[in-house]
Amino acid sequence: MEKIRLNKIISHNTKYSRREADKLIKNGDVTIDDEVVTDLSTKVDFHDKVKIKGRRLYKKDHFTVIIYNKQKGELVTKKDDRGRKTIFDTLPKQYAHYLPVGRLDFASEGLLLLTDAPHVATKLMESHLERVYYLKIKGYITPAMEEGMQNGVYIDSNIGGHKDSEIHSMEIKPFLAYKIIKNSPSFSKLKVAISEGKNRELRRFFAYFDSEITDLKRVSFGGIDLGMLKPGKSRYLEKNEYQSLHDFIHQK
Repeated sequence: MEKIRLNKIISHNTKYSRREADKLIKNGDVTIDDEVVTDLSTKVDFHDKVKIKGRRLYKKDHFTVIIYNKQKGELVTKKDDRGRKTIFDTLPKQYAHYLPVGRLDFASEGLLLLTDAPHVATKLMESHLERVYYLKIKGYITPAMEEGMQNGVYIDSNIGGHKDSEIHSMEIKPFLAYKIIKNSPSFSKLKVAISEGKNRELRRFFAYFDSEITDLKRVSFGGIDLGMLKPGKSRYLEKNEYQSLHDFIHQK
């Protein structure tokens, strides 16, 4: 078994974040084989007897995932330095240590998965599981847009992104599917399915074609559907949803 950083093995198998794990290590609250360790670069595996405040660390084989229906005007972050509302202001306090699977920006809404297992959050974020959205855009859905949805595009600029974004170009893969619901000169509506969750990917895509998304709602992620869950509400996964997710997480 490959050894990994101490803070990583702690965060993957407890409620602590990596930053919190670093603090525990610095404070002398972590021991390996009953010896206090304060070196943040220390690497371990589960053959080592790691204890946190005297309690043995064991590999976490179970995880919990919830669905939250994010509202417009909420940030997907723990705390905002400008005092804006975050999802954790709405979620019950019992989920304060959960991690969001990716992001929905301030003006977007819909399905957001959160989990108490960092390795699950990472695997889902990096996956190519289907994400389904309903969109409303300004103006027509043009033939050029449809060609882009079918074949993908490479955007060599920050168009559609935040002005302070460090992402200055983006390759957007062909959409898995799309359906035009309404096409008119004032605004158009469509349903799309994509396989990645890059930063503002859909907003960048339509900005590339001189349009703007005015409404964006995610309704499905990896076959898990938002359904009738009301805005600002959350629920645990159902048994069949857990099973399919569990199978994906543990596949080689």
